Amino acid sequence: MAEETPAANGAQAQPQPPRMQVRTQYIKDISFENVIAQKYKAPTGAPDVKVGVNLDGKKLEDGTFEVVMHIEVKATAATEPMFLLEMDYAGIFTIENVPNEQLHPYLMIECPRMLFPYVRRIVSDVTRDGGFPPVNVDNIDFLQLYRNEIARRQAAQAAQPEGTA
Repeated sequence: MAEETPAANGAQAQPQPPRMQVRTQYIKDISFENVIAQKYKAPTGAPDVKVGVNLDGKKLEDGTFEVVMHIEVKATAATEPMFLLEMDYAGIFTIENVPNEQLHPYLMIECPRMLFPYVRRIVSDVTRDGGFPPVNVDNIDFLQLYRNEIARRQAAQAAQPEGTA
């Protein structure tokens, strides 16, 4: 007598765990402007460095997505701009076994976590090669960044008068 398998007796198969594969990652766009050197000035004092991050994602084909991390690093000293670094760093990901309702947070949290170590290294190398001490970007909590963006969107939507889109 043959053994019955779960599929044969109508029982549902166990859900598969999420699977992500990084197909490629690359610098999509980068710009470094050494403002202080262009003005023939020496830096005065320790720089005040500000880092901003934005994320974007889009579907390329079934199961394949591009996630882009835009990072902007500005340094000033005594209100004088020192340098500006802007970079778009992208990754192409194949994602399987993630329900549609969980796909957006997965793309905006898990994928940037995979890209971040490379972004951090590039920022450090570019600022060092630009003649400044290397900027070591602090760890980013992508879950909190995602939550903040959702809250910001909900607040903006709530602030809109009825009847406008």
